Amino acid sequence: MVTRITHWIDGAPVEGTSGRTSPVYNPATGLVSAECYLATTAEVATAVAAAKEAAREWRSASLSRRSAVVFAFRELLHANADELAKIITSEHGKVLSDAHGEIARGLENVEFAAGVPQLLKGGFSEQAGTGVDVYSIRQPLGVVAGITPFNFPAMVPLWMAANAIACGNAFVLKPSEKDPSASLWLARKWQEAGLPDGVFNVVQGDKDAVDALLTHPDVEAVSFVGSTPIARYIYETGTANGKRVQALGGAKNHMMVLPDADIDLAADAAVSAAYGAAGERCMSISVAVAVGDAGDRLVDAIAARLPKLRIGDGADPDSEMGPLITEEHRDKVAGYIAAGAESGATVVVDGRAGDVPSDGFFLGTTLLDNVTRDMSVYTDEIFGPVLSVVRAQTYDDALELINSNQFANGTAIFTRDGGVARQFQFDVQVGMVGINVPIPVPVAYYSFGGWKDSLFGDTHMYGPEGINFYTRGKVVTSRWPDPATSAVDLGFPRTR
Repeated sequence: MVTRITHWIDGAPVEGTSGRTSPVYNPATGLVSAECYLATTAEVATAVAAAKEAAREWRSASLSRRSAVVFAFRELLHANADELAKIITSEHGKVLSDAHGEIARGLENVEFAAGVPQLLKGGFSEQAGTGVDVYSIRQPLGVVAGITPFNFPAMVPLWMAANAIACGNAFVLKPSEKDPSASLWLARKWQEAGLPDGVFNVVQGDKDAVDALLTHPDVEAVSFVGSTPIARYIYETGTANGKRVQALGGAKNHMMVLPDADIDLAADAAVSAAYGAAGERCMSISVAVAVGDAGDRLVDAIAARLPKLRIGDGADPDSEMGPLITEEHRDKVAGYIAAGAESGATVVVDGRAGDVPSDGFFLGTTLLDNVTRDMSVYTDEIFGPVLSVVRAQTYDDALELINSNQFANGTAIFTRDGGVARQFQFDVQVGMVGINVPIPVPVAYYSFGGWKDSLFGDTHMYGPEGINFYTRGKVVTSRWPDPATSAVDLGFPRTR
């Protein structure tokens, strides 16, 4: 009998009632491992109602209690990381080391949120006027929702939920229906940590569930990570319904390699950043921009490394790259390789001919050289193990290429010249910048987000901006009677 993956509402698993389900695959075998319920609008409303009721009490919980619950959750997450990693690998396909890396980055955000007593400190101005004090506080919104992608089924929910809950909100998670089991694991650990029932809820689903959250009057804010077309839809629909929205979209991350760069370092970084998690990361390097005579050396160095990359079942500790999430996505990525070849790119390494397992949704690594900006392999977000190399004559040419791209999530430069690196961070129009670092994901006490079509709205994810997103500012101006006269006025004896 196929396992049914449930919702989690008000502290308990809840069977779906829609009659609709979505298959969940093990990408390494291509076999269906479970069926995921798809929520109705009514089921979403039930989850939101539970969250609204729980939020009333949770917002009154002391900061020390909230911090203690988040820290207890952190301990459970740390102690049981192996169990969660296996769940992620079984449904996403990424290798166990990548799954552990995902958990580690999520854990950082939980640790940051555990410091909520410090994070919610306001300001105070005594005697702003005669006998008048003014101070600022931040208060929770109420019910907030997170709509998360398949590529990081644990990390991205932790980006959102840890801060939201620590700030005193109740949270409703709508995970990807492609790998939904991690969300239920997180729900159980929140409960074990002492979080009151209803503060963390999960509704499995598809667009029907998304639309129900975007239009529900009791949902105050929505956080989203996914593709640019969907991010735009989330932002426009959510804001039209009066909600705060932070919507992170797609990416086409460029890595500039200058002639003076350590080519071995750059090639190692390119392989890790382009092919890790089979390229299914919004911070993957998609384009290597080789400047001047760095091109031939870089392409040769990358090509020499790819045959050594072990591709196989993510559950195998020896595997270094796993399969893609679905058969349809694998075939779509393969189609981009064909289109690149047809449009004139040089296929240095062809993933379609790679030595990969015959079962499952595997595709080998692909390296394309002499890619130009009019090719679909350059313009589109492929989200697979394909690295394009674009040649540029000068630093200025390479910079113009990066700055003219519609996506501006992350970028990197590889050089030994500190002056050029500093100029790059000043010039480049991208939200996250790495200097000899290929995947510049900020640590948890900064915030994550791109520019241009990689972000809708003006608030980045997690860190200080995450705290602000999940709270509202309030300023209080107070005046009290003069203590020298108020005691007499109230009929009390004056004290000295």
